[in-house]
Amino acid sequence: MRTTDLTPEIIGAVLKIHRKLGPGLLEPAYEACLAHELQELGLPVERQKAVPLVYGGVKLNCGFRAYLVVAGRLAVELKCKDALHPVDEAQLLSHLRLLNIPVGLLINFPVVLLKDGIRRMVNNYREDFPEEELLTAKFAKEPR
Repeated sequence: MRTTDLTPEIIGAVLKIHRKLGPGLLEPAYEACLAHELQELGLPVERQKAVPLVYGGVKLNCGFRAYLVVAGRLAVELKCKDALHPVDEAQLLSHLRLLNIPVGLLINFPVVLLKDGIRRMVNNYREDFPEEELLTAKFAKEPR
């Protein structure tokens, strides 16, 4: 059974905030506004959710936090910087893995066009098809 993708609702809320407030604030302001907008849509939101780290069988308190976790199945990482870097993507992927959440959004607010500041990332992506079917479908389309 597939779950409903929350990405469109979250991006819609992000766009609304970006239009109203612009790109000049810090992460906590955008976090509060986004949590409010999502709750108005009836979505459960956890702010500053602790990200557990278990190493060598010991749960370590490292202070990792995800800005928002929506409905327990989508993590939102907010940034306010000139440009996103690979380490930002790695951070979100680590949060997804450690929280066992399938989808995440990396959102960087200080951009002129917000589409340039949004990245959707997937944790442990797998096709719904067995590998043999994928290979058969691929080669069936190639001319002989």
